[in-house]
Amino acid sequence: MEVRTLGAAELADGTGGEFALDAATLLEPLLLVDLDGIDGATAAAAAARIVALGGPAVGFCSGDIAAELGPLTAALDLTYAAAADPADRAVVVTDDVPRAVAEFADCVRRYPQAASFAAQVVRASEGLPGPAAIDMESFAYSTLQGGPEFGRWLEERRRLGRPLPPPPETDPVLLTADGDTLRITLNRPERRNAYGTALRDALVEALRTALLAGTFGRIVLDGAGASFCSGGDLDEFGHTPDTATAHQIRTRGGAARLMARLAERTEVRLHGHCVGAGIEISAFAGHIVAAPDTVIRLPEVAMGLIPGAGGTVSVPRRIGRWRALHLFVTGVAVGPQCALEWGLVDEIEGGQ
Repeated sequence: MEVRTLGAAELADGTGGEFALDAATLLEPLLLVDLDGIDGATAAAAAARIVALGGPAVGFCSGDIAAELGPLTAALDLTYAAAADPADRAVVVTDDVPRAVAEFADCVRRYPQAASFAAQVVRASEGLPGPAAIDMESFAYSTLQGGPEFGRWLEERRRLGRPLPPPPETDPVLLTADGDTLRITLNRPERRNAYGTALRDALVEALRTALLAGTFGRIVLDGAGASFCSGGDLDEFGHTPDTATAHQIRTRGGAARLMARLAERTEVRLHGHCVGAGIEISAFAGHIVAAPDTVIRLPEVAMGLIPGAGGTVSVPRRIGRWRALHLFVTGVAVGPQCALEWGLVDEIEGGQ
């Protein structure tokens, strides 16, 4: 599976062409674009050709991204560079650009469909209203559930022979009212507050309570135990009757829409592992506080999927679609300082 590299000038003059595919496979799942030594006019001409390519295009620059390259980095799906304006959300700064590019390309080679879907969804949903963008995410997620990449992951998972998780012995979500503050606590510490059916349904009910009551000016969401939320409960994957039903459950029975509606009143307090759905749902909140031990990761592409709990909507709207795609495709873990600098969290506990 080939990953092509073009100079930006080649792209500008039309050399890029379109992404090639056969009956089943993206033959060229990724185009890399060399941004070194180009001027503003070339960057603008190259930017105009990005959308027509039809597949993910990632730029790289061994030096500083000049302001005149802004139209091109904005048009690309992501750019890796040695230096850039910290406010430029289209760029991921790294001290080893070749390594970062190689790692991203390797992930795309291993999961070309999921990586391509991730890039398409975050780009297409960028300007949509939240509910419509959540629906788009779920349609793509359902499609990938029928694909070979998720099929291979699920087959390997089933070989482990793990049973469905036992029902919770206590309330999976706790509610505590204090004046006009409602505290919602994820309460399955024995499963690291995995976002399984029981916890999801209880969280949705709690959020509906907060929305309908109308008496709570402040909502605080936190988690019991060592981790805020370890993401979807992997032992439940593959047990939904069909992908159409799964779509309805994700979008109408999930927490994303409710969190978005409650955003202005909601504070989330993260600690420990905050994986997949844990950060996807949290990122809708108006204010996020991270403990110093917080570790954030979005691993779905390596499962042949994309984030499916609202993350392709909530995360890009905090940090930009470019950095979000970096997190989605690579699955890299980030700590609270990086999350703060990018805007994925708003505060580190203790004022660090």
